Amino acid sequence: MPKGILFVRSRPASPDDVAEYHRWYDDVHIPEILAVDGFASARRLQSADGESFVVVYEVDDVASAQTAMAEARAAGRMTPPSGVQLDPPPSVHWYHDLT
Repeated sequence: MPKGILFVRSRPASPDDVAEYHRWYDDVHIPEILAVDGFASARRLQSADGESFVVVYEVDDVASAQTAMAEARAAGRMTPPSGVQLDPPPSVHWYHDLT
């Protein structure tokens, strides 16, 4: 099974939403996603200009993690984003190891 990452780039919806954005990621979203089968870790980073953020989620297997995340969403175990800019939406990319 190839290991991989889920890479998500996002930003707060507005300057007034920065605290809510970080609260949702740190207190709600990351604990929920790490409870999903196949997700091993999450690391958040801020851009050098302070305008946007990325989260790198390490997964055990990309296909399995995608399926498990979709099932968690469908079952209502994933809280919708709060304070996150949705127009345009976050940039979401899945990558798997080459070996």
